[in-house]
Amino acid sequence: MTAPGLRVGTVAIVGRPNVGKSTLLNQLVGAHVSITSRKAQTTRHRILGIRTDERAQMVFVDTPGFQTRFSNALNRAMNRAVTATLASVDAIVMVIEATGWDERDDPVLALIPPGAPVVLAVNKVDRVKDKAKLAQLLAACAARREFAALVPVSAEKGTQVKALVDEVARLLPEGEPAYGADEITDRSERFLAAELVRERLFRLLGDELPYTAAVVIDDFKEDGALRRVHATIYVDRQGHKAIVIGEKGATLKRIGTEARMAMEGLFGGKVFLELWVKVKSGWADSEAMVRQWGYE
Repeated sequence: MTAPGLRVGTVAIVGRPNVGKSTLLNQLVGAHVSITSRKAQTTRHRILGIRTDERAQMVFVDTPGFQTRFSNALNRAMNRAVTATLASVDAIVMVIEATGWDERDDPVLALIPPGAPVVLAVNKVDRVKDKAKLAQLLAACAARREFAALVPVSAEKGTQVKALVDEVARLLPEGEPAYGADEITDRSERFLAAELVRERLFRLLGDELPYTAAVVIDDFKEDGALRRVHATIYVDRQGHKAIVIGEKGATLKRIGTEARMAMEGLFGGKVFLELWVKVKSGWADSEAMVRQWGYE
């Protein structure tokens, strides 16, 4: 891994909410390190995913989707994470949808510093049947900024991901690797456990539950090969608590079962998971709570 010519650097993945940034990160890393959901704004933290091969070590940062519609304390913290990331990386991957440039893509593009090397990943190409329209979109995008490359991809199916990696690697400086060849993220298992519970929460409940629901790990212990995880799901209203629990606890049980299975797949060992649901009204509007729960 210290061969001459090794490319090493950090790469930000940016885009408006729900364009597939987290799915793309998981494809690039080859493991489930960032949560995915049809619901917008599921990513709240800067997630680091690491891809290492014989040519390069790329440290990918999956930023929250830049939010322009709302301005509570949580969204302000998420937007600060985006702007801080863009000022400190070696390259940027901006993700848009292959169905067309959206006006919500404009403020994301405006955030990118002038002169920064940017690869445009045009995602969800599997949903576009008319390739002539895709070619027109690529030409229109090329007129918006001098991109280092434009790569049509399908993050969900893995289409053209290798081509994207090739383009990004060319933008990175030569250097020494910062992580071991088998490391895939800098996040702790405790953090990933909370994210996997939150992912199942949004996947199962969709629009029934506001994205401000939070998951806090109360206790995380390793008992030999077994991990014991105790977590609390915080919601904004009493009615939301009933939705999460479900009739006779069925929904909460399913959330727990699916999250536990996802943890076991990622951690490579058995997991005991216990979940509670509590109401904490207005936490997303509280700067103190946002900091306490790690969103700064």
